[in-house]
Amino acid sequence: MKLIIDTDIGDDYDDIFTLAIALASPEVDLLGVTTVGGDVGLRARLVRRVLAAANRSDVPVAIGATTPTGVEFTHRRWAEAGPPLAGDEPEAAGFLLATVAAHPGEVTVLAIGQLSNLAEALRRDAATVAKVGGIVMMGGSVRRGYRDMPWRAGHGPSIEHNIFADIAAAQALFAAGAPLTVAPLDATLVVLDEVKRAQIFTRSTPVCNALALTYLEWAASTGRASPILFDTVPLAYALEPSLCRVERLNLIVDAEGYTRIGGGAPNADVLVDCDEDRLHRWMMPRLLGEPPRA
Repeated sequence: MKLIIDTDIGDDYDDIFTLAIALASPEVDLLGVTTVGGDVGLRARLVRRVLAAANRSDVPVAIGATTPTGVEFTHRRWAEAGPPLAGDEPEAAGFLLATVAAHPGEVTVLAIGQLSNLAEALRRDAATVAKVGGIVMMGGSVRRGYRDMPWRAGHGPSIEHNIFADIAAAQALFAAGAPLTVAPLDATLVVLDEVKRAQIFTRSTPVCNALALTYLEWAASTGRASPILFDTVPLAYALEPSLCRVERLNLIVDAEGYTRIGGGAPNADVLVDCDEDRLHRWMMPRLLGEPPRA
C-alpha cells in the first residue's frame, strides 16, 4: 500500500506509536509524512528522529498548516533533540497533490490529525484529490464518546479533537466526495495496557526505545498511565479491514464540531466497532519483530 501519513505527532502518544507500526508493516510503502497543527517544524523534527531510528531517513517529511491545536506538545524535548530541519522541506498540501498526481488511484492518505492540510489541498486542486486511492482518517464521534468504554452504557457522542481543531476543514472534506473512511471514537478507544507496554519498552530496538522515552514524556506531561491508540485503529483497518465493523453512512460536521449522521446519500465508510483482541494480536508481533500466532 502506497501511504502518506498526515499527523499532528507530538501531542498525544498514539501518533508516534502509529508511525512506528507503519514502519514495521511490510505491506506499507511509506511515500511521506506530513505534519499539521501548531509547531509543524518541530513535529517534522520528531518524525525525522523516528525515521532515523527505523533506518528510514529516505522517507520525505513535509511541513503543513500551523492551525492551533489547543493542547500541549508533550514530546517537545525528545523532538528538540532530533535532527535539525534542512530548510528545503516540501510544503504539505503541495506534497500531497504532487504525490497523488504521480500515483493516481494508488495513494492512501492516513489522516490522524486535524484536517487542515487536506482541506488546503482540496482548495487548490479538488480534481487531483479526487484521484486519491482513499482517505482513512481518525476523527469524530458518531454514537459513542470519550467516556463510553465498550462495557459501559453510552453517554452519546463527544466533540472529538481532530474535528474540533479545524471544523471548517472537516466540513470541506466530508462534503468533497473523495473516497473517505472515518474511524471515530466509536471504534478507536483501544488502550495500550501495562503488560503490552512492558513488552514493547524492553525490546531494546531503536524504535522501541524511542517509544519508551516518548511514553515517559507523555505520561509525565499528562499525568496519565495508559495511552489510547485512537490513531492506530485506522492504520490497522487500512491494512486488515476484517479487524473492524463498518457502516456506510452520511456524516456531516455541525458548527460546534459534532459529527452527525445526516439524511443524505452516504459519503463515508464508518468504523463503528473494533475487535480489540485481534487488533493487539495483529499489532504486537510487528513492533516486537516476532512471527504472528498461527
